[in-house]
Amino acid sequence: MQIKSIREQTVKPTQIWLWVNHHADNEHVDFSDLDIDRIFKHDFNWKCYGKFSAALLADTEFVALYDDDTIPGKKWHENCLQTMQTHEGILGTYGITLKNDSYMDHNLCGWKTKNTETTEVDIVSQGCFFKRKWLRYLWQEKPVIWDNGAEIQFSFMAKTYGNIPTFCPPHPPEDTMLHGSLLACELGIDSKAVSCGNEVSLQQFFAEKNLCVRQGLSNGWCTIHHVVVEN
Repeated sequence: MQIKSIREQTVKPTQIWLWVNHHADNEHVDFSDLDIDRIFKHDFNWKCYGKFSAALLADTEFVALYDDDTIPGKKWHENCLQTMQTHEGILGTYGITLKNDSYMDHNLCGWKTKNTETTEVDIVSQGCFFKRKWLRYLWQEKPVIWDNGAEIQFSFMAKTYGNIPTFCPPHPPEDTMLHGSLLACELGIDSKAVSCGNEVSLQQFFAEKNLCVRQGLSNGWCTIHHVVVEN
């Protein structure tokens, strides 16, 4: 379903690459049967940072990354390219604006709120679109944790070192084909969803997110609401 939605974009992808982390569910899957151009299959679970490392090998100006439960509308790439012309930055379908130094206390934007205008946010996730050359900022500092928070690290580092903001493109309710995610509620809360506490506890999952946020704030991340770390 995901590959089909990407192949049918109004702005076609140059190639589709698949990053396969090691997991028991993947052991007997024949990924060669899929309509993709490259497969990265591993004997280790690299969690959320793996796909960002694969993106370094891309030879295109722009890269779109998708979580495994993200099904974009057919005009999502088109939407992102149009948004880049007026709001150049890291773009995504699920935007978060922090209210304080807790990841859990935030305002949302994107497919969930159906924003009609491009909106600046602090973090985007689930599906993101950016210039390949910006990936160097993600790796400029070692993450505080490798198992979680790559999207936080990317926006924080790009803003701090490259003055590159993060935005949610328009997600108008009357045209869902422009949306970056169509079935998040159906696919993002199943028995495999990490954010539902099915790999680590929810308490640990969000504690890790908070750790990433506080690390960024401690290192000078200037968020939209100018959040500071509370002692």
